Amino acid sequence: MKSLRLLLPVVLISLSTMAFAQSDAQKSFTQLKSLVGAWEGPVKVDPPMAEMTPDKPLHVSMRVTSRGNALIHEMQEAGTPEDPTKYDHPVTTFYLDSDRLLLTHYCDAGNRPRMVAKSSADGKRVEFDFLDVAGDLQYGHMQHAVFTIVDANHHTEDWTFLMPGDKPMHAHFDLQRTK
Repeated sequence: MKSLRLLLPVVLISLSTMAFAQSDAQKSFTQLKSLVGAWEGPVKVDPPMAEMTPDKPLHVSMRVTSRGNALIHEMQEAGTPEDPTKYDHPVTTFYLDSDRLLLTHYCDAGNRPRMVAKSSADGKRVEFDFLDVAGDLQYGHMQHAVFTIVDANHHTEDWTFLMPGDKPMHAHFDLQRTK
């Protein structure tokens, strides 16, 4: 009986720690859901890519699906036809997996990296670190992503793509809400 009394506080502390982690992931997911809508803004890529027009606007749309259990993020260069067979049109899904917030990025490079979130103390920034990847790595893969909420109508996204030879390429999106 004495050992049961000693074990009970350990179990309760463990359960409260799990509840905290779940609420942290849920809080980050809720923050990202506040970005539902249409966004547009310039992209800065480092190192610059020849096929990208500098400061050409990017269009991002975000929508909730699956009864609120997933968030879909789609991006394309503004002004290009909506034909994902001819133009870049990567799709990213965000979803809760037990006590973690994950993203899966369906990349135009032909692979699907997954990343796991960690949030900032102020709740305005959600950072995703590489977890694993499925698919062909011939052209590289997305490695890291950071979403920073500036206000209800402005957020930034920072994406790091690991090119062949493990050379990072960073893209910074400065997005304003259009709808």
